Amino acid sequence: MPTDMTSEKTVTLNRKALHDYHVLERFEAGIALTGTEIKSIRLGRVNLRDAYARPEGGEMWLVGAHIAQYPAAGPFNHDPTRRRKLLLHADEIAELASAVNEKGLTVVPLRLYLKRGRAKVELALARGKRQYDRRQDIARRDAEREMQRALRRRTR
Repeated sequence: MPTDMTSEKTVTLNRKALHDYHVLERFEAGIALTGTEIKSIRLGRVNLRDAYARPEGGEMWLVGAHIAQYPAAGPFNHDPTRRRKLLLHADEIAELASAVNEKGLTVVPLRLYLKRGRAKVELALARGKRQYDRRQDIARRDAEREMQRALRRRTR
């Protein structure tokens, strides 16, 4: 088997999600795509910044993900921001749907990657951070950075 078929290749990360949400649980989901969409994904032309997943009718849908049109497709291209069906087990869909409806949580994509030639999305069941939580995270990062600088100066 070729090496590219056995490994994972991260196509894009959603850094904003980690900044804006507390991640409680992670899930792996497949995506139902058209031919031009997977070609654009392989070129890395994807943006998950404003995307989220929503349960509807016993299925999960990825909303707001932007997959750029494939240049060579001509008039047979896809809509870049269309809703895409996520492929999850029924019990995972039920768990996510109940958490979203009852506990006020949200499902956000953290990254999109290729695994054995198939596109996958890492979803996170997440709770939104408050403004003071974000400030605490920034203060903690700054403090750690200062400690590392102090240690480097001391060892010289």
